Amino acid sequence: MAVFKQQQVEDFFEIGEELGSGQFAIVKQCREKSSGRDFAAKFIKKRQSNASRRGVLREEIEREVNILQQIHHPNIVMLHDVFENKTDVVLILELVSGGELFDFLAQKESLSEEEATQFIKQILEGVHYLHSRNIAHFDLKPENIMLLDKNAPLPRIKLIDFGLAHKIAEGVEFKNIFGTPEFVAPEIVNYEPLGLEADMWSVGVITYILLSGASPFLGETKQDTLGNISAMNYEFDDEFFGHTSELAKNFIRQLLEKDTKKRLTIQDALNHAWIKSNEHKEDRNKAPERKRERRQLKTKRLKEYTIKSHSSMPPNNTYINFERFAQVEEDVSAMEGTFCQLASAHDSLQEDIDALVSIYNEKEMWYKEESESIRHELSQLRYEFRKVEAQRRGVHEEMRSVDASVNRVSEKYKERQSRFDALQKELCTELQWVQEVVGSFQVSFPNCSFSSVFNTDVNEALKELLNRSCGGDLLTGNNLDQQR
Repeated sequence: MAVFKQQQVEDFFEIGEELGSGQFAIVKQCREKSSGRDFAAKFIKKRQSNASRRGVLREEIEREVNILQQIHHPNIVMLHDVFENKTDVVLILELVSGGELFDFLAQKESLSEEEATQFIKQILEGVHYLHSRNIAHFDLKPENIMLLDKNAPLPRIKLIDFGLAHKIAEGVEFKNIFGTPEFVAPEIVNYEPLGLEADMWSVGVITYILLSGASPFLGETKQDTLGNISAMNYEFDDEFFGHTSELAKNFIRQLLEKDTKKRLTIQDALNHAWIKSNEHKEDRNKAPERKRERRQLKTKRLKEYTIKSHSSMPPNNTYINFERFAQVEEDVSAMEGTFCQLASAHDSLQEDIDALVSIYNEKEMWYKEESESIRHELSQLRYEFRKVEAQRRGVHEEMRSVDASVNRVSEKYKERQSRFDALQKELCTELQWVQEVVGSFQVSFPNCSFSSVFNTDVNEALKELLNRSCGGDLLTGNNLDQQR
């Protein structure tokens, strides 16, 4: 664990002019009182509370210090001492006064691939030292690639700013969203597990810019830049790479590989043919004049890039300079938990929906079958009803016919009854007259009764007469003898 000296840095160092500043840090030149040696003092503003968004958490400063204390390499800035007061942690660092690599190269008239590889190889050697200790820098970019002394024949590269560096533990998944959009790897953009491979992507972007003066993924906005990275939207435009060797483009292409397993490792990069082929070549002065002129165009574009890059910082170039990204990791982690819960709830809900759909389909099938059955039964009922209705109309017609017949019979009956009554009255009158006539005969015969014989004959005659006129049955049973 890092130990910070709880003493005033001013007691040991003379603080000089400001060399640079960031959102929560200021770098000033300083001189050690005891030795007279010059250093750089990086004053990092501490976050005073977890609720605050200003300043850097102490544990993050401790992580940076712990990493710096573990490394000692010619191409990496050295940590000399650490002090702490109530508001700041002060890192006493090796003074790197040669400026940025890109600024140095942009001031040159021309740049050959051989010269470029000499600087790229130094970057790779510094990264190799870090990766051999499972340390990932996570913020490799031109601003963090400095020169120890730009006046040296071959200036020495120094990698600086380990504020985002992490030691990658084997078997432990590490995710974060940080770095500089223009140089971050796709796995950072997509919030995927991170490792040493992210640094190799950044080296690929740096090499692309160094050889062309153009940034491969830079868009109008940060969102455009991140979208280009995620979509691998880059190309080797002839305007910028028309005279660049295929080996150099192959080197960049193998570093800008989205699949981390296919991306060059640091050892692969050091052994790449482009790096190896330029190790012992002669300098650019022996190159043809035409090529020198073309290389000069590249340095002009590189100068334009460095001017544009400096003018756009910090507003458009780094995540770390925006407070809204300070809690991205925690927010994304919380969102992941929420998404897991939502996914579980979605699966459960989907099962319920599937069950309901199944029940609905069964009900629908049953309703269809029942509907077909009911329609069939209704059709039968309608048929039977029409049949019964037809029969009812037939019966009604028959009843009307019967009623008509009954009425006719009734009329005939009344007519016959009237005639019978008239005839009966007439006969009664006639019979009474006959009886009166018979009663007037008082003749007596010795062996018979005349009136008896006569009455018998009269009765027979009357029956025959009645049978001819209206049927003999009407007088059947009339006992005329009783009226004598």
